Amino acid sequence: MKNLYNYNLTCFLTSAPNVNYLPGDSSIEIAFVGYSNSGKSTLINTLTNQKKLARTSKIPGCTQFINLFEVTSGIRLVDLPGYGYAAVPRVLKHCLKQTIKEYLQTRSNLKGLVVLMDIRHPFKKLDQQIVQWAVNMNMPMLLLLNKADKLSLRKQEEQLSQTRIMLGTLIGNFQVEVFSSLQKKGMDKLQQTLEKWISDNKES
Repeated sequence: MKNLYNYNLTCFLTSAPNVNYLPGDSSIEIAFVGYSNSGKSTLINTLTNQKKLARTSKIPGCTQFINLFEVTSGIRLVDLPGYGYAAVPRVLKHCLKQTIKEYLQTRSNLKGLVVLMDIRHPFKKLDQQIVQWAVNMNMPMLLLLNKADKLSLRKQEEQLSQTRIMLGTLIGNFQVEVFSSLQKKGMDKLQQTLEKWISDNKES
């Protein structure tokens, strides 16, 4: 499947401490969310083939703003603050959680949600809350079990199967896939999903 959009041309648009500082909501937005060590920024850099587009760090918890990137006019990728990092002060941790919650609940142009989880520790408490919210809102969602390169193929399949079983009682518009930014495993599926979400919401 040929991609409709050249993600290599994606550029940084703006950072915002909360939803009140975001630009107008006329553009389609696809958001990436997950624990602080889930690899969101690295995934965005891999998707766009740009090493320094999204800020990455060996220290979790560095993404504390809502970061917007423009793929092309009218289409944005959104890197939401990482959640759940223990070393972040409790007050800041609460503020980051509220920022994510407000974005998800109020951003009317959010058309798809990519939830990243470390394949070795999938579906933790805050992941469950995000997934349940998306299911309740009938929000299209792609759950990526990231860092698959750290496990054997057999263990990857086991984790994928277990995660799907855990999600088995939920009814919603979501998929679960194994992913590795390092190996670009699952990248085709990610791109195809983004293309579908965009085309489903693009004005004709």
